[in-house]
Amino acid sequence: MTAVVTERPFNLVAELTYRCPLRCVYCSNPVGYRAVRDALDASAWWRVFREAAALGIVHVGLTGGEPSARADLTEIISGASEAGLYTHLVTAGSDVESLAEWVKAGLRSVQLSIQDSRREDNDRIAGVECFERKLCFAHAVREHQLPLSLNFVLHRHNLDHLEEILALGRELGAHRIELAETQYYGWALKNRAALLPDPEQVESARRRIRRARQQPDAPEIVHVTPDYLSDRPKPCMGGWARRILVVDPSGLVLPCHAARELPDLDFYSVTDHCLADCWNKAPGMNAYRGEDWMRDPCKTCPERSRDFGGCRCQAFLLTGDAKNTDPVCSLSPKHDIILRARQEASNSFIYRGDKTD
Repeated sequence: MTAVVTERPFNLVAELTYRCPLRCVYCSNPVGYRAVRDALDASAWWRVFREAAALGIVHVGLTGGEPSARADLTEIISGASEAGLYTHLVTAGSDVESLAEWVKAGLRSVQLSIQDSRREDNDRIAGVECFERKLCFAHAVREHQLPLSLNFVLHRHNLDHLEEILALGRELGAHRIELAETQYYGWALKNRAALLPDPEQVESARRRIRRARQQPDAPEIVHVTPDYLSDRPKPCMGGWARRILVVDPSGLVLPCHAARELPDLDFYSVTDHCLADCWNKAPGMNAYRGEDWMRDPCKTCPERSRDFGGCRCQAFLLTGDAKNTDPVCSLSPKHDIILRARQEASNSFIYRGDKTD
């Protein structure tokens, strides 16, 4: 049955490229990212932005990979701004020199990723030396008076540095500090045994974050807890194809970053269809809208309209079937997968770009 689309997207995630100078061990890009080419030039992205605005989208996150790997990023920002979208750059801070051009083109805000508060630990997780350049980029953003969000992906190796991380965020003048526990897709799934923290670490982090939020003049602090240490699944992306629309570097329109990994789903590309049809009519977008697809225990669960059965991509990655209940849920017949994962341990990393076979 084809779902009747009653939701409209508010946020466009524009994955401009999967190229990136960093090699982060928790990168959520597909492990086979090299096979995904940058198929959209600036003029094609301009069309996407205009069609996004017509759909009711108000915000675009320019992300990747590393967006500044594209030589035409300034032109792309200009197109998003001219379409009337709030233009937000998600970056590793690799290109300080071009920031002034981006601001002039219409950039409204920046999210900068930092791997740790300590240079050596930041660079170890990123796989390259980049800490000092990130700090320079953060200072440049503030000089241009742009709102600055800092994103710290949390895991076993930096949770104990939480006070230092928060102090660094305040020192850099961040308006918002996002403390996002690692979500296990892409390269992060391959490094799960080396990254997943123990429950005591996460509970301690929750307490310290609560205290930090109570400090005078504290920035906004957002904490996203890890799925694997919960007994309830998250409402992934606010529900499948309900609020967020992703366009990947090839032009494929997806409900989330990882959905291209799901087999047997037909998503449309903006190279062949208008964005409205990609959102409303693509069979892949309609595959998990609503509740008709659900099996028990999701089908009869009173929480099904809140958590939507959890993450379809995680269900597929861990059980081989995207229609299964997300194994994070304690009611899932496959919940033992999560329980076993909590006991894994490794001291070695597979860096983004390493051979994995």
